[in-house]
Amino acid sequence: MKAKKTSNRWLAGAIASIVLLGSGYATAQQLKEILTVEHQRTKIAQVSQVKIDKMANQTSDMLDKYRDVLKQIETLRTYNAQVERLIRAQRKEMASLNRQIDSVTVIDRQVSPLMLRMVDALDNFVALDVPFLKEERTNRIEVLRAMMDRANVANSEKFRRLMEAYQIENDYGRTIEAYRGELDQNGTSRTVDFLRIGRIVFLYQTLDRAETGMWDQKARKWVALSDSYRNPVRQGIRMALKQIAPDLLKLPVPAPEIAQ
Repeated sequence: MKAKKTSNRWLAGAIASIVLLGSGYATAQQLKEILTVEHQRTKIAQVSQVKIDKMANQTSDMLDKYRDVLKQIETLRTYNAQVERLIRAQRKEMASLNRQIDSVTVIDRQVSPLMLRMVDALDNFVALDVPFLKEERTNRIEVLRAMMDRANVANSEKFRRLMEAYQIENDYGRTIEAYRGELDQNGTSRTVDFLRIGRIVFLYQTLDRAETGMWDQKARKWVALSDSYRNPVRQGIRMALKQIAPDLLKLPVPAPEIAQ
């Protein structure tokens, strides 16, 4: 009986050992499989992480580009707003210029007849004025009249020259002048010295000083003066030529007339 029990215990131990051995083998196999799966998971995770990092970088780049685009859009909006303001201002200026051009066209049509009337008025004035520098003043008017018919001269230049002629005529009334010229009288021409003091007195004296005369504007003719005016007129001529210092002169002056 004892031997049988011992035999049964050994068999049980052997079976237990086999069971344990079998169990250990099964555990190692499972562990290997687990490790293999885990290794695969790790590789998959690494690949996924690479993809994630790549996508994150791409997303960051796209975000930066998006922000740059937003900045460019904002800059373009500001620029476009400025351009629109400039365009509006230019349109207003163009409209103003067009109105001015239209006005200038109307003014040109009005100015041309006005300038012609001014030339005629200046011509009449010179014809009725004291006859000093007759040829020079008449030639100036003829040049003006010829210029008025020239299409290659702007109206602004015509008007400037016309006003210049008026200014010259105006200055004659405030200046003293002496010059040598021809005196036509009684069908004869003589070379004499003329003396003009404004438009008040216009005198002449022959080169030998033997004769002195004065223009009578009311009678529209020359009248002879007495010898008492010979020296004063000569002094006046020398003063006008700046040969002597200015001084008082005793000269015949027409009585002022009442303005009509």
